[in-house]
Amino acid sequence: MNALNNILNAQATQEASLSLPHQLKAHYPLRADLAQQIAQQRHTIQNILAGDDPRLLVIAGPCSLHDPKSALEYAQQLQQLQDQVADQIFIVMRAYIEKPRTTVGWKGFLYDPTLDGSSNLQLGLEQSRHLYLSLIELGLPIASEILSPMATAYFDDLLAWGAIGARTSESQIHREIASHMPYSIGFKNGTDGSIQIALDAIQSASHAHQFLGMNQSGLPSLLESHGNPLAHLILRGANSGSNYDHASIEKIKAKHRNHFPALVIDCSHGNSSKDPMRQPEVLKQIIGERHLTGVRGVMLESHLHDGQQKISENMTYGQSVTDGCLGWEKTQSLLLEMAEQLGTAQIQRTA
Repeated sequence: MNALNNILNAQATQEASLSLPHQLKAHYPLRADLAQQIAQQRHTIQNILAGDDPRLLVIAGPCSLHDPKSALEYAQQLQQLQDQVADQIFIVMRAYIEKPRTTVGWKGFLYDPTLDGSSNLQLGLEQSRHLYLSLIELGLPIASEILSPMATAYFDDLLAWGAIGARTSESQIHREIASHMPYSIGFKNGTDGSIQIALDAIQSASHAHQFLGMNQSGLPSLLESHGNPLAHLILRGANSGSNYDHASIEKIKAKHRNHFPALVIDCSHGNSSKDPMRQPEVLKQIIGERHLTGVRGVMLESHLHDGQQKISENMTYGQSVTDGCLGWEKTQSLLLEMAEQLGTAQIQRTA
């Protein structure tokens, strides 16, 4: 018995208490004026997805946040760019703090903010909320992936848009959580290219649910949702190839004609063959075919510098530590060019 106890004790995991959602929100409060700003931004995104606002929704930013300083510098430049393209494009900053892993690896700023494997989740909660508030104060709407259902209650008042990734679109709990969130959420097609997984998820998230979750006091609770009215589809390509072009979209629509949802396209991942430098050509084709496809939004992985790097003691400032990104100069040039093209197309339609 003693030998068995020793084995069980050796295998036991460590536990550390964390702030409750309402405690973290009290320590890092959202000002009333910023809450109103977020409400308006959520409304704008909903209007774009519904087709009531003709602008293109652009979710752009680092694959994942890992350094608050570079994230804020990127955000400042993104906000300045938004002012230049506001008539044609509505920009939401990609501010991902959780990363799904195929096997193992860094799980994101929320879980390991010091990037050293210490997994100081309490510090991650504090720094993530503080960073989010700093980004919002610049005027930007922010977006993130909904990964851990336990984390949603800490940030549900801050996000303007969310995504459910290809690995979790089939998860019932993620569909239920999406139905409960107060902002628009997109579901990605499966890594194998399956669209039905995402469409089933959208149908589920659009309806009311009663499900087990955590309330603001950290207690297990029966949560009731009314459904997310603008759950939508994100095409991110597949391991076997892309699905962003007009022909691919028409094939998808032909198979799923009933109640086809609003469409956002991820210019990265399978659509760029995992080459971040191909994102511009993907986006240019999307814009060129938008009058045929009705695409409402796009996603870009972008940071201050091209490419990606491994976590180390000597890292390049402003370069991704997860998926490779398009550098700022290329991003700025691309979006300015796309805004001009969208403006020209609008003039031609109204002439």
